Amino acid sequence: MALNPVMRDWAGKRVWLVGASSGIGRATASALHARGAVVVVSARQGAALQQFVAQHPGAMALPLDVTDAAALRSAAHTLAEAGDLDCVVYCAGHYRAHTATAFDLPDMLRHNAVNYVGALNLLDAVLPALLAQGRGHISLVASVAGYRGLPKSLAYGPTKAALIHLAESLYTDLHPRGIGVSLINPGFVATPLTAQNTFPMPALVTPELAARRILQGWARGAFEIHFPKRFTVWMKLLQWLPYRAFFAVTRRMAGA
Repeated sequence: MALNPVMRDWAGKRVWLVGASSGIGRATASALHARGAVVVVSARQGAALQQFVAQHPGAMALPLDVTDAAALRSAAHTLAEAGDLDCVVYCAGHYRAHTATAFDLPDMLRHNAVNYVGALNLLDAVLPALLAQGRGHISLVASVAGYRGLPKSLAYGPTKAALIHLAESLYTDLHPRGIGVSLINPGFVATPLTAQNTFPMPALVTPELAARRILQGWARGAFEIHFPKRFTVWMKLLQWLPYRAFFAVTRRMAGA
């Protein structure tokens, strides 16, 4: 049974993707454009957005920084003047591997500002219009790194756990109002962020495959969309382990 209204026909649908200059966001925007959606892309990298628009006629670029709540409200106002939004996707992200033995407060706070507070800024900007129109969809890109505390994920993992919790609470509040909410939990995807990693990344997939899985999830009316299953199912099993067993597994993952 679908938990959300299914989204299969994208022709003429207006979709705003925030964090779409590269990686999953850009690939998803491209896939939606190919299916006839009217795509709006936002990120800090204005040149990358303009390149996307040049390659995808009819798309629109709204450069902004997700940590600037006023900029997001201004962009949302601009879009509202042109008509209803059918789908809003938050895929902005910041990532660096972190451990407690090299604690970096400024970068910890940067993770929080981009990965979590940026999503709140977007919600503040779009929720009034979505509630007024009584329909639409919000999708948050989190990560399987948010399932449990993992090695080298001291900064990144907690922000993704917060997004998972946020999406669950949003669904409870917004589903009765006719607004869909979905949660996207990827495993390892080949993006500029994961290119920093010096450790093996099991079941690494391309952004294009990630985009296909996301659209398939929306077409099923899914709440959580996680991929690739050959990796994410094992990550889900970690959620059920008691702490003694879980910490034994994470010690092996960390090479301790």
